[in-house]
Amino acid sequence: MSDRKRERPDDYFKDWKQREALAEGMIPMVGRLSREKNVKCYIYGKPLVNRSVYEIMKDHRYVRQVEGNELSEFETFPVFNRLSQLDLGPAHVDVGRLAVGYSVDGVAQGLSLDQYVDRELGSLVGFTGKPLDQPQDVVLYGFGRIGRLMARIMIDKTNGGDCLRLRAIVVRKGKAANDLEKRASLLRRDSVHGAFEGTIRMDEERQSFVANGNEIKVIYADAPDTIDYTAYGIDNAIIIDNTGVWRDEEGLSRHLKSKGVSKVILTAPGKGNIKNVVAGLNDHIIDPSDRIISAASCTTNAIGPPLKAMDDEYGIVAGHVETVHAFTNDQNLIDNYHKASRRGRSAALNMVLTETGAAVAVGKVLPQLAGKLTGNAIRVPTPNVSMAILNLTLSRETTAEKVNEFMRYQALHSPLRKQIDFSASPEVVSSDFVGSRHACIFDAKATIVNGKQAVLYLWYDNEYGYTCQVHRILEQMAGIEYAVYPQPA
Repeated sequence: MSDRKRERPDDYFKDWKQREALAEGMIPMVGRLSREKNVKCYIYGKPLVNRSVYEIMKDHRYVRQVEGNELSEFETFPVFNRLSQLDLGPAHVDVGRLAVGYSVDGVAQGLSLDQYVDRELGSLVGFTGKPLDQPQDVVLYGFGRIGRLMARIMIDKTNGGDCLRLRAIVVRKGKAANDLEKRASLLRRDSVHGAFEGTIRMDEERQSFVANGNEIKVIYADAPDTIDYTAYGIDNAIIIDNTGVWRDEEGLSRHLKSKGVSKVILTAPGKGNIKNVVAGLNDHIIDPSDRIISAASCTTNAIGPPLKAMDDEYGIVAGHVETVHAFTNDQNLIDNYHKASRRGRSAALNMVLTETGAAVAVGKVLPQLAGKLTGNAIRVPTPNVSMAILNLTLSRETTAEKVNEFMRYQALHSPLRKQIDFSASPEVVSSDFVGSRHACIFDAKATIVNGKQAVLYLWYDNEYGYTCQVHRILEQMAGIEYAVYPQPA
């Protein structure tokens, strides 16, 4: 895109209002494509469903930061128009990349925009298949930080209701008489991630709450093997265990003893022979016969993709991973007894040096790096968004400029583009990445390279970004696979 120079408008305000009107016109087209055709639209990986006018305009502006030139609503609006006219099947379509592709390749080939879009999406036109033959029931076992964010993501992605459907949450009965109201309130309001986008109502008689039309049963249980899910109209369900109480095959298999359960996903590192899977990295190891899968940890998800990219390109001889991690519910709010070293000290007042298993766990998802990495962690007084610092010894010399350009390409055009995001801003701080859907964000301004030594800085939303990774594993376990346009390079 670097050679696509756009002329400065004569009147900035007039130009803004015109682009604002175009973004406003995109919203109903994005909604109809999503609801009626199950076509999800993006701008360079940024999802457009349920986005406001200004958020859509900011998504266009984002392209300037990573591609070096503007992407204008004047370019993308005609693409949306054409998409709305075509009889498309379910897919993920990156409208931003289509618009850029047309300006770079389509124009040079003498094609009209409609001709270019028709050619690029030709195999999708008239396609009547569905990602699933019938909706897949999902149950959240536990309703803490990850559970509630998973609920938000699933509700946001319900669309026509013919893919994944959140049917219930399982929790222990609270001591308060208004337990159901309290559960719904925690979903409705979040101190870190803000208000729930939509409406939530309670149905005390049916022991459920209804979020954006999704009825979610609240099931009270003290053990995973004591529930008859079919009594709630739930069958063949995938259980997402957010509790972290059971992490080995014996413990997690208890879920499979409950009637109506088919598979289990653990949102923590699995022990023993359980497959630890990072979406986009080693998800090819998931077999249809697998009944229990671990989605690994937030830090393993954050460091795994960039480590693979760097190892493929430069070869990693050795390295150390230092994570600067937001505090978690496992720590104490004020000084109190804790079985682990240092974690008994107040999370809100201290930097707490602790261990991380992520460096070793990477060896499970990237066997070629087993034994090459060490790791440690510092818990800091922030509620969300962490940083991983990769201090790597490479097999050949390079420069910071080359590493940054390589990682920019990985974030924009490689199969890892859902996992790795890219930032070239010198002013970003941790709170800027709350709500990131990526496993990590590469901070190009912080990169240090000296010959074969490279130090890379990665931000990651250890709550929401990780939950998005879990959702990608969930889709794969359910057998959901969308066509993606245009294809990654």
